[in-house]
Amino acid sequence: MEEQTILAVDDSGNFLKYISKEEGHKGNGIRHLAITVFIFNSKGEVLLQKRKHKIFDNIWDNTASTHQLHLENGTDETDEEATLRALNIEYGIKDVELKIVGAFSYYAKYGDLCENEFCKLLVGIYDGEINLNSEVGYEYKWMEKREFLKDLEQNPSKYTPWCKAAAKILKKKGIL
Repeated sequence: MEEQTILAVDDSGNFLKYISKEEGHKGNGIRHLAITVFIFNSKGEVLLQKRKHKIFDNIWDNTASTHQLHLENGTDETDEEATLRALNIEYGIKDVELKIVGAFSYYAKYGDLCENEFCKLLVGIYDGEINLNSEVGYEYKWMEKREFLKDLEQNPSKYTPWCKAAAKILKKKGIL
């Protein structure tokens, strides 16, 4: 995989400088922009996946997560462009209207790896075909919103920390 350049930010999500993805995730990490997205369908279900991850491997996660990239042409991906890229790579989803509904910071250190992210939270509605990329996830499922919240509360260790943080915001806003 080619080296990715991501956007380092302050605690409020304001751009500071460009860094390598590796720099952002080593040692104490460098705070950087990230995206976490929940896709819902018209039946009121949320799309979840068991993500392949260096630390939180084979547990349930929100629909998709990624970083906004600094591109070779000198521009930066918008939140929507980064999200659509991730949805296309992870599920083959190419067309979904997205909305930013909040943001949160997430910091955790795991040995020599670190998550130090200012995450923008996006949602969208999608009723089309799903084709999970086996390189990024083990499985996916559509889960009714209330069932998801109940399971999240009863079995929090089955979910990634950023999934729990994002779900808390969505619940407070009445989206979940």
